[in-house]
Amino acid sequence: MHEMDCRVLSIQSHVVRGYVGNKSASFPLQVLGFEVDSINSVQFSNHTGYAHWKGQVLTADELHVLYEGIKLNNVTHYNYVLTGYTRDMSFLEMVVDIVQELKRANPNLVYVCDPVLGDHGSMYVPENLLPVYKNKVVPVAEIITPNQFEAELLTGKKIGTEKDAIEVMDLLHNMGPDTVVITSSDLPSRLGDNYLVALGSQRTVKPDGTKSTQRIRMEIPKVDAVFVGTGDLFAAMLLAWTHHHPSDLKTACEKTVSVMHHVIKRTISYANEVAGPGKKPSPAQLELRMVQSKADIEDPAIVVEATVL
Repeated sequence: MHEMDCRVLSIQSHVVRGYVGNKSASFPLQVLGFEVDSINSVQFSNHTGYAHWKGQVLTADELHVLYEGIKLNNVTHYNYVLTGYTRDMSFLEMVVDIVQELKRANPNLVYVCDPVLGDHGSMYVPENLLPVYKNKVVPVAEIITPNQFEAELLTGKKIGTEKDAIEVMDLLHNMGPDTVVITSSDLPSRLGDNYLVALGSQRTVKPDGTKSTQRIRMEIPKVDAVFVGTGDLFAAMLLAWTHHHPSDLKTACEKTVSVMHHVIKRTISYANEVAGPGKKPSPAQLELRMVQSKADIEDPAIVVEATVL
């Protein structure tokens, strides 16, 4: 990584206060040695889980103008593109155009996409985004991090068992991405109700041309609080750790999930302390303790072992 800076173009939300989107992704990536170029798809005062929020939204045309500026200066060599939550169809289509153009400049570019569509059976983006993700975005992505609901929407197949999940991940591979992580599922955990199951699958092509797939399963301790920005942190950390462990999804996921665990643990204990005994922490108190977790981001103690399936 020294001979050449590893550069990420991150197109995500920006908030003045707190951690979501680019604010959630930039610092951890920078700490891990990446150059991060941010395009802020929105600029809000804070995330929309607060009582009040104000701000501006970047249009597809404005995104294109910013990209044109980068292009005019001939500084379009990127190793990674990272995207998350988007509400606007034309904006998303513009992102695809930019990714395709950047890939022409660097065929080895890796596009990490969190295809944010919804959760718990309901969509929280406009429905016209689904066909764009399905037909345009996912096919140009190398790494995707859907939750179970998003994986089901993208493939049209429901997940009821681990076998279903593996089939869904294979369908997603066939759409384009060689690394798929289902970040959370409703599958029962072997460790009981206090754990979430996440699954991952990585296709690699051996030098002789044969394909092999590594599949993993992780039991992640559940936390009883609503955090915002964790999905953005997850995708950023998966980018970083797959970069450092390119053909070892198990290690990359263990480090990613362990970073999440340390950040969330630090956040919840801080929030409970500030809120006081028996009080429910506010959204402001539950903002991720990102800067305070710098050491954990750089070198996470592994708290979750992945099982190779």
